[in-house]
Amino acid sequence: MHDTTLLFTVAISLALAFVGGFVALKLRLSPIVGYLLVGALIGPHTPGFVADLALASQLSEIGVILLMFGVGMHFSVGDLLAVRNIALPGAILQILVATAMGMGLAHLWGWSLGGGVVLGLALSVASTVVLLRALEEQGELSSENGNIAVGWLIVEDIVMVLVLVLLPALSGWLGGQAGPTAGQNIIWTLGLTLGKVSLFVGFMLVIGRKLFPWLLNKVAATGSRELFTLFVIGVALGVAYGSAALFGVSFALGAFFAGVVIHESHLSHRAAANALPLQDAFAVLFFVSVGMLFDPKILWTHPFQVLAVVSIIIIGKSLAAFGLILALRYPLNTALKVSASLAQIGEFSFILAGLGASLGLLPPSGQSLILAGALISITLNPFIFHLTDFLKARLKNNPLLAKLNLRDSTSGAGLAGATLSGHVILVGFGRVGRVMGRLLGENKIPFVVIEQNRNTVEELQAKGIPAIYGDAESSEILHQVGLPQARYFVVTPLDSFQVRQLVQSARTINPAAQIMVRTHSDSERQFLESLEGKITIVGDVELGLTMTRHILQNYEQKTVAS
Repeated sequence: MHDTTLLFTVAISLALAFVGGFVALKLRLSPIVGYLLVGALIGPHTPGFVADLALASQLSEIGVILLMFGVGMHFSVGDLLAVRNIALPGAILQILVATAMGMGLAHLWGWSLGGGVVLGLALSVASTVVLLRALEEQGELSSENGNIAVGWLIVEDIVMVLVLVLLPALSGWLGGQAGPTAGQNIIWTLGLTLGKVSLFVGFMLVIGRKLFPWLLNKVAATGSRELFTLFVIGVALGVAYGSAALFGVSFALGAFFAGVVIHESHLSHRAAANALPLQDAFAVLFFVSVGMLFDPKILWTHPFQVLAVVSIIIIGKSLAAFGLILALRYPLNTALKVSASLAQIGEFSFILAGLGASLGLLPPSGQSLILAGALISITLNPFIFHLTDFLKARLKNNPLLAKLNLRDSTSGAGLAGATLSGHVILVGFGRVGRVMGRLLGENKIPFVVIEQNRNTVEELQAKGIPAIYGDAESSEILHQVGLPQARYFVVTPLDSFQVRQLVQSARTINPAAQIMVRTHSDSERQFLESLEGKITIVGDVELGLTMTRHILQNYEQKTVAS
């Protein structure tokens, strides 16, 4: 009988992963927790059936390539530039702080310098998959806080891609088994590595940026969905392998830049959608194979080490991010949401841990400690998000934090010359707020904007539009924008907790004001409808009514004409 090891490994991994992911979702946890636990169940460190670890590791390489390809396809230079003032310095400083914490722990445990560097870096980077799911569940994905968190993760991802490229070259100097030894010319080796990477990146950005989108358009013109999907997957795997074979860079970097150049095409959304099923399947295999490396004994043989690792992930780096965001003069709400988003680790941590172990930098227990930290932090992350709402309510009245939160907005300079009577207050100036602001301006209706993006506020002020930077939940800011004299109070963000707080504050300060709220949640709609007062709720139902009304009007006109 022919060998069916590959088929059996894929089948058992996917089948059990489905069960594990389904149970995790029912428990309101990330499915990644289920995938990792299933991997541990069929791994060599637990009794019973043991899957082929070597084969699973090879399959996981495809998962890494497709994961990195997906990260590249969702990488937007525009989105990163929009939040660069906070994401770039914040992410880099947070990585340095968390890495220093990890190195300190490793030193206490007697690890080598390289082991400490790998541990610290692995604990410093959050999971993009977990973050996006958490933001989506919180209704924050398209909010300003969501944009900052995603931009922060993009910077972290870029740093980690560079780390994956440079670590093999530095491993000998850090005490590893591969690469140059401390006595060799590390500068020459590092320069050669950076030269190869620069050559590859230059090739992709100059030639690949034009070539691959052009080829994608040509394939799309054939009208064959199968050829289109094959081309997308072929580019991901081909560029990843070619980058390693020709330029000596990692599969991860090659796949990432393959995604970046495909993102340049107007067909990138279709490419992402077609690649998604295969990407999801192999990503699951990646998480299962990582789980197979987890030794559960670490939980009772080294409980204090596990606790220390989890503390850095959940408390240490989150507090570092919290302080950095406040130091960069952003509101308390932003500091809490972004720090909660970062209180977990994921796929890059696993990749880095595997590379560190293969280079002899990370001790045998290191991988299990990182995996334990990932399992616990991902499990607790939804609860940490809910905890931020409680902390916000308790901290917003703290005199010191209130001063930090209001220091850029209490001057009222952005409201100079504004007529604060019978006006409209717009909370948020995203896509909805911009449309409303343009139409209000065209109709000479006075309005004031409250916005948490400092760049947006400065742009509005430069155009002579009254705007103030800060958190709309602050009663001081609400009085500064003239809420007691306002006619309309419009809330455009979709953060459910913020919406409730704003509505209640607005009704207390000005019961006569007409309140307009944007929401997509049925439960939120029911809550707002239960309140007394002038509240207009705008959401999917109103959108459907408007679209249907347009159809009916045109339909009736055509019927009469015929």
